[in-house]
Amino acid sequence: MTGPTGAPGARREQPSAPASAHERGAKARRGSVDPVRALMHRHRELCARAVDPLEIAAGLEAHGVTDRTAARFRHRDVFSLAEELYARVPRDGDTGDDTRPAETGPTRPWGVRAALGLLWLLPGALAAATVAGAYRTGAVAVGAAGAVLTAGALWPCLRRGPLGTAGRGGRTGRCASRSAGLPGALRTGWLLAYAACGDWLLTWLTGRTSPYDPAAACEAAVVLGLAVAPAAWLARWFAVRARRRLAASSGLDEFAAGVRPLCAATVLAFVLALPPLVLTARLTVPGATPGPVAEAGAGALAALLFAARLLTVHGFRAAAALGTAVACAAEAAGAAAAGAARLPGCAALGEPVRRLAAAHGTAAVPAVACGTAALALLVYACAALSRASAHTAPTTPPTPITPSPPTPPIPTRSTAMSDETTAPHATPGEARR
Repeated sequence: MTGPTGAPGARREQPSAPASAHERGAKARRGSVDPVRALMHRHRELCARAVDPLEIAAGLEAHGVTDRTAARFRHRDVFSLAEELYARVPRDGDTGDDTRPAETGPTRPWGVRAALGLLWLLPGALAAATVAGAYRTGAVAVGAAGAVLTAGALWPCLRRGPLGTAGRGGRTGRCASRSAGLPGALRTGWLLAYAACGDWLLTWLTGRTSPYDPAAACEAAVVLGLAVAPAAWLARWFAVRARRRLAASSGLDEFAAGVRPLCAATVLAFVLALPPLVLTARLTVPGATPGPVAEAGAGALAALLFAARLLTVHGFRAAAALGTAVACAAEAAGAAAAGAARLPGCAALGEPVRRLAAAHGTAAVPAVACGTAALALLVYACAALSRASAHTAPTTPPTPITPSPPTPPIPTRSTAMSDETTAPHATPGEARR
């Protein structure tokens, strides 16, 4: 029997079925290098410990991957690239269940949240009670015991919760936290010590004598204690809504545009909460008349510590350290210039400090130093906290990567033969060739 071509015995070739989408994708992947595979191996640890694609997206953004870089990996943005990495990399302890712990985990009961809210109110209440009790009794022991109790109530607020840094990140993060803890404590201790007796010291260095008045220091202590509660509430409010925005965003630019108003609202709300706190502190200290400049200095110090803590919680320790160090250096420079002016022939060194103190009082020096540093940190926070990586706890510090794909590997002979023999339309002669 003769076939259609006229050749006897020739069998008619059945038309092959169209290749499925999976086969076409596999064939295209065999024909070209898979750029996502190299990225997957480079960030395998990040992908293995992630509980959802959002953490991978934030980690990639922290390592320098942008939406433009994602386009080099054949994705429209970092979020879609993170979804593929999440689907392809097996995670630690993965049981095959696609349920995400971050979305299915139970929320805290109302009673627990109310107890935490009361815990944040405790430092301010103890500080106010200590100052009032010390003024009424005149006993130094009451003030010392109250200071110890206030510090004990403040410690858990700075260790856990929205203002805490404990338990964020892996071993690297904990080691970095311990190494940076002592300098941070020294900077904070300097700021508090200057708020307690810096004005009296500067007055003495400028050549004037006056008895030490603890009213300004007590009022500043009450302001700082009362500021813990609004700082914790606003930090938690911002963190929760930024996380929701991260889950609803489809790109880094969209996320940044949605988070900037939240950060600005958080900063503005804390600044607006400072005048009521200052008024409460003024009513707590009997007969205190520190003046508006001293009260502004206490508010500026509270804003500086809030901005530094907010940046530290979200991973920007260097910026927070720089802001507080600049404030400490400015206060120390003012005191040093006033002291150097008393030396023969060095009166010009202390002239700026003397004029500022003569016009607005010695409290203007810490007010200007802390206010300038706080303003710079708050402006920086509005830009830094709009990044997706600011809302996760990476275990390794971010390192920039090159956006170009890696050099393609040389295929082995077995791979080439396997690809040839498994081609959907290959004939036996073509396979042998």
